[in-house]
Amino acid sequence: MKFTKKYETYMRGIRMEEELPGVGLKRLKKMLKKCRSELASHHQTASSAAATTTDAPGGVRCAGHCSVCDGSFFPSLLDEMSAVVGCFNEKAKKLLKLHLASGFKKYAMWFTNRCHKGHGQLIQQGKDLVTYAIINAVAMRKILKKYDKIHYSKQGQEFKAQAQSLHIEILQSPWLSELMAFYMNLRRSKKNEAGMELFRDCTLTFDNDQPTLSCNLFDSMRVDISLTCSICLDTMFDPVSLSCGHIFCYLCCCSAASVTIVDGLKSAHHKSKCPLCRQAGVFPNSVHLDELNMLLSYSCPEYWEKRMQLERVERVRLAKEHWESQCRAFLGI
Repeated sequence: MKFTKKYETYMRGIRMEEELPGVGLKRLKKMLKKCRSELASHHQTASSAAATTTDAPGGVRCAGHCSVCDGSFFPSLLDEMSAVVGCFNEKAKKLLKLHLASGFKKYAMWFTNRCHKGHGQLIQQGKDLVTYAIINAVAMRKILKKYDKIHYSKQGQEFKAQAQSLHIEILQSPWLSELMAFYMNLRRSKKNEAGMELFRDCTLTFDNDQPTLSCNLFDSMRVDISLTCSICLDTMFDPVSLSCGHIFCYLCCCSAASVTIVDGLKSAHHKSKCPLCRQAGVFPNSVHLDELNMLLSYSCPEYWEKRMQLERVERVRLAKEHWESQCRAFLGI
């Protein structure tokens, strides 16, 4: 079965409470087909080589931007990608908030949302969300690859890089790693063992004490998320995902953003840059990865206990320094 048909079958049969946005693969492919035929026709009738060239055997190449499809192809795909990522983030955040809630707060959320979801339903919804994210990521990659193939260009790859900078690359979403950790945490419970047959492809491995969260995904794709902090070069503790998608320890993030743990990352300057990709303004909208934090604490308890003691001492020291400096500033010393 071709991917387009497989994708449409999945989107029609998806088990969600309401219709979810997706990528219009058929419409975009028709747009590219029309573009290819018009380019071929133009190539046969053109008398000048300034507009088109034949760099590839038997192919036609656009000179610069394609006048046939660029005006509608990329804006349309951009809107669809934004809708998919926004929907995924919203639903994943809502699901994880319900799972992490406890006591009266959880019952209040159930009553407000008029739903009473047990562990099995939470697991199934988590699985559906991960599948929804992955199949749409594959769809976006395939249509951009087809664009580059037809136009013999790299504009598709450039658009993908632009999507990452705009935070609409779904595999870049922090909620994807949170969902993976979410169902791995549920797998620890014996009463959920049967339901967790859905997630056998997701693993947390340690190679030379460096943890990696891996998942074999739809259409032979594989996602590997390194859980080693690039700043302290140790296993992440109290992990935080910046809006660019990179994950670090919370204290390391505060240090990189030049803020105190009392003020937090929301007080970071808008020009502060990610230590890896050097993108500015990524600290204020950072996300605490609570499920991932729980997963790591269960997976390496001895390391976690030792790191927790060190972190407690360090946080007390930093908080003390902060308030001492505030007092000195207030007294004018």
